[in-house]
Amino acid sequence: MADVADLPESTVLASDYFHGYSVVGLLAVIGVLFVAVAFGAGRLLRPVVPTPEKLLTYECGVDPVGEGWAHTKVRYYVYAFLYVIFAVDSIFLFPWATVFSAPGYGATTLVEMFIFLGFLAVGLLYAWKKGVLEWT
Repeated sequence: MADVADLPESTVLASDYFHGYSVVGLLAVIGVLFVAVAFGAGRLLRPVVPTPEKLLTYECGVDPVGEGWAHTKVRYYVYAFLYVIFAVDSIFLFPWATVFSAPGYGATTLVEMFIFLGFLAVGLLYAWKKGVLEWT
């Protein structure tokens, strides 16, 4: 068997390089196997007793009536979009609060945060002026 010292340096470097990927690949395979075994065990162990009630479409405990197609107002999407904007705002505020306390970053991060909050305020004012925030 060849010793590591006898191998060329490029072979040793490639071996170390692919070792990291092999660990990630092994963890991915173990994760997929874990999920497959869990789903397989669930399928084998669960009781299968289909009844007419179980085959009905479930709508919050109410028997389904009418068609399955319904129009959704654009207003709901606008509210969802506004939620995403403010969720991104909160995601940006937490790291800012930690950097703000570090020495030497106080004034710079404060100015950056006010610029960021200013952009959000302008967007919110625009939505308010357009009447998007009125629920009618």
